[in-house]
Amino acid sequence: MNKQEKFVITISRQFGTGGHEIGAELARRLDVKLLDKQILNEVASRFCAVEDAVECIEARNPLWRDDFTQFYRSYMAGAEYNGQEHDQTSHRLFDAQAEAIRRIAEQESCVIVGRCGFHIFRDHPNALKIFVHADDNCRKHRIAQKFGLDEQDAAAMIVDNDYSRELYTKTYTGSDWTDARNYDLTLNVRNFGVNGAVDFILQSIE
Repeated sequence: MNKQEKFVITISRQFGTGGHEIGAELARRLDVKLLDKQILNEVASRFCAVEDAVECIEARNPLWRDDFTQFYRSYMAGAEYNGQEHDQTSHRLFDAQAEAIRRIAEQESCVIVGRCGFHIFRDHPNALKIFVHADDNCRKHRIAQKFGLDEQDAAAMIVDNDYSRELYTKTYTGSDWTDARNYDLTLNVRNFGVNGAVDFILQSIE
């Protein structure tokens, strides 16, 4: 990846690895845009989702840890469609999201957390695609501390969120979310922490 030209860094991550925080710190240090809820707001407005619904999701989950899957579930819960229309609408939302991300990336360098960025920019000439992972015990401990849960509830939270991300990725890209061949760099963050992971990524870029 060449930092002297417009670039894209995509971060896919297992739940509980601090991937969003890593992406945010990476964007801060590189002085580029972090793409997360801005995309959701744009897609919501494109498809007439009321702004109150988006604000409600943000208030309940300020870190957007459930990604676009949670937004879509919450939005569709207030709409009345049959199964076929659900499928059509979901793909329209994904396509509009991908279009919005590409448009921003054409204008400036950016870091993209989640949202199948690795697939959207699979042929981009100046993209670095990263997958962040860690073992279950590490993730359980982090989630338990972060949300004030016992480790059993944290484990259930991890299973649910990982499944949502895996299903989302498979549905809209046909790719296996954890297949290392989708990425340029896979990083086990167990012994790194957020700043250590960002240091390692920046060293890799250099």
